[in-house]
Amino acid sequence: MDLILRGGRVIDPSQGLDGIRDIRFSRGKVSAIAKSLPDDGAEIRNVSGLIVAPGLIDLHTHVYWGGTSLGIDAEEFCRTSGVTTAVDTGSAGPGNFMGFRKHVIERSQVRILAYLHVSHAGIYGFSNRVMVGESHDMRLMDPVTAAEVADANRDVIVGIKVRVGAHASGDHGIHPLDIALQVADETGMPLMCHIDEPPPTYEDVINKLRPGDILTHAFRPFPNAPCTAQGTVKPAVLTARKRGVLFDIGHGMGSFSFKTTRAMLANGFVPDTISSDVHALCINGPAFDQVTTMSKFLCLGMSLSDVVKASTETAAFALKRPELGSLKPGSAGDATLLSVDEGQFDYVDVIGEHLTGNTKINSRGVVIAGNWWHPA
Repeated sequence: MDLILRGGRVIDPSQGLDGIRDIRFSRGKVSAIAKSLPDDGAEIRNVSGLIVAPGLIDLHTHVYWGGTSLGIDAEEFCRTSGVTTAVDTGSAGPGNFMGFRKHVIERSQVRILAYLHVSHAGIYGFSNRVMVGESHDMRLMDPVTAAEVADANRDVIVGIKVRVGAHASGDHGIHPLDIALQVADETGMPLMCHIDEPPPTYEDVINKLRPGDILTHAFRPFPNAPCTAQGTVKPAVLTARKRGVLFDIGHGMGSFSFKTTRAMLANGFVPDTISSDVHALCINGPAFDQVTTMSKFLCLGMSLSDVVKASTETAAFALKRPELGSLKPGSAGDATLLSVDEGQFDYVDVIGEHLTGNTKINSRGVVIAGNWWHPA
């Protein structure tokens, strides 16, 4: 049966649209959008008073539940956070990706796409008790198999992932990035690079990234922040953006600070994509979920339309999946219902700074493949 969402405020940056509309879903796709649509035997849901956005894309998650210690349950997470596409960023590598695909991706009602880690077993040692950077051991770098697995699974693998920094790659510094870039070149896929504390420096990393590659944890705190102590954006960051490098938030447990974000926004440097980097160690704070991460940017001064764009249209562009992140007829039949609630809300970043905001974005339900998918 067709589904019509009636009377919601549709915010769809891909169409420059912000207004009251009806949306019809047929056969798993968006089939019509207009100020008024006839019932024609469809299931009707009155969503007046709510915002209807394209299905939210969380560009940085870890959802290999049961396969890695940091994995969370994608469906449980997405029911509460409004996410219809969860992008797993390197939980699995070429040595264990097929288990991730068979036991998690193919069984999920939520769409799961993946960046394949260049390290053989992905992020295998990440828990409260064990913290081993997979890029510390160059013996685990597996570029040949990574290229083979990525090429054979292009329907769900959207790019290559690597983690570098003092915690992730240790004494090997930037060298795992060099290997991952070779895999990305070989497969013609974009690369997502994690950065933590130096070495390497923020500048060293972004100077190697190509147009369409993504730096995640882009608004991380000092050291390796994208801004100077004087609050200006580092020149190499501006140069990388002009070149076409994309800057993703990837909040997580250690990679987002209010101080950095205030400086970047004050300079007019908004993130390309907003993502939660939700995993087992940050789902109960400080990241929580996608809508909480979006809310932080709304409270820090980004417009609602830009916040939605960074979680829909631009994320779809980064994935090279134009059928996502839009409510244009013919697009994937995914939508997220949101409310922007007023009150006093406590937000916290990864270094413990608290911010009291007067608004919060909340998920009120989702449509997946044209079907109503009720919240928890």
